[in-house]
Amino acid sequence: MTEGPRPTHPSHAQGGALDGASPTPRTLGSGPWRWPNRPPLRVWIWTAATLALVVVAALLWRGSDAAATESTTAAPAGAPTGRPAGAVSQVWSATGAQPDDVVQSGRVLIGSLHGVRALDPATGAEVWHYTRSNARMCGVTATNGVAVAMFRTADRCDEVVGLDAGTGVRRWTRNLNLRSDTTLASTDQIVLATNPAGVATLDPVGDTLRWEYKAPGDCRVLGAAAGRSGVAVLQQCAGAPATQLRLLDGFAGSPHWKRDLPAPDGTEVRLLGADQLVGVLVGKEVRLLSGTDGSPLRTLPLRASGRVRQVAVQSTALVWADGTLTAYDDATGRSRWHVPALGLPAAPFLLVPENTGFVHRDLTTGKELGRSTMPGLPAGGLAGSVGATVVYRLPDRVLAYR
Repeated sequence: MTEGPRPTHPSHAQGGALDGASPTPRTLGSGPWRWPNRPPLRVWIWTAATLALVVVAALLWRGSDAAATESTTAAPAGAPTGRPAGAVSQVWSATGAQPDDVVQSGRVLIGSLHGVRALDPATGAEVWHYTRSNARMCGVTATNGVAVAMFRTADRCDEVVGLDAGTGVRRWTRNLNLRSDTTLASTDQIVLATNPAGVATLDPVGDTLRWEYKAPGDCRVLGAAAGRSGVAVLQQCAGAPATQLRLLDGFAGSPHWKRDLPAPDGTEVRLLGADQLVGVLVGKEVRLLSGTDGSPLRTLPLRASGRVRQVAVQSTALVWADGTLTAYDDATGRSRWHVPALGLPAAPFLLVPENTGFVHRDLTTGKELGRSTMPGLPAGGLAGSVGATVVYRLPDRVLAYR
């Protein structure tokens, strides 16, 4: 007896049909394969948008000021102790542009192509720095415990930053729009930016732009200086027979006085200082003017022009010219004392660089009070002290002696 076909149990049926229909077997190669939990299209769109944002953000970061800025900070400098020894020798040197007041808040400030750094006066070791790899520095100055650096990001000096001179901590940042040949200088509570088109003043403690002076259309600024008298501006106008000296209020910018300085064509005219005694180099003579009204007080003939500098210490104007340092009363222009010198001293500890070393002198009389022997000093520097260290600022470098 022939056995008929066996019924197939539903669980054994290919295709798993439960409704009695003929199953249609499928394999991976017999038709399209689908991911059983495929994400919706909107998820793919969101993912692509997120990746695009990440890429754009990375590119923006790489080109941003934040990515280009590198800075370190330090604890405040301790109070300096001691005085320079009777004999000193060079312990370190550093090259780079420096502010006029190279020592600030117990640090030595050195400028570079892209920023500023602060050194320990005793060792020369770096204690903090601030650099911008995507910008070049227009200038650096220091006053009131703040190092002020101006940067050029394209063809303008357009960014200024104020850094705590002792620690390197950033205090403020602001944007400006000044020419690429702008330079910086400072005095107490005033930062002065100068270029041939005019001058501008800023508050060093805050970021306030106090005022601007724009030279008339046919004039150009030859130089400017800030001091206790205010801001002196030296300018030359087309067709004018004389260079003009103007004194402006340091905080308001209002004019105090102006004076013509006649000189033959081609004569060097350079501003030396703007304290109570305003100094101007005209050819081969130094003219000292009253800071009160611009009246001439004294004229000093020179054997050679060029290497002439002036600084102010309290009520005394110190002029270094022809290898001689002379102290003048800043109210009358009367000479108080003079000595042979290689450069100038910085306030407040009056160290005069001389052939034999650094000589501590009395400001009123010029009397020698002490000496730190160091033969062979280079000429043309500004000498100051931080505790037992003598800091000697030259146009292109700083030397330290202990």
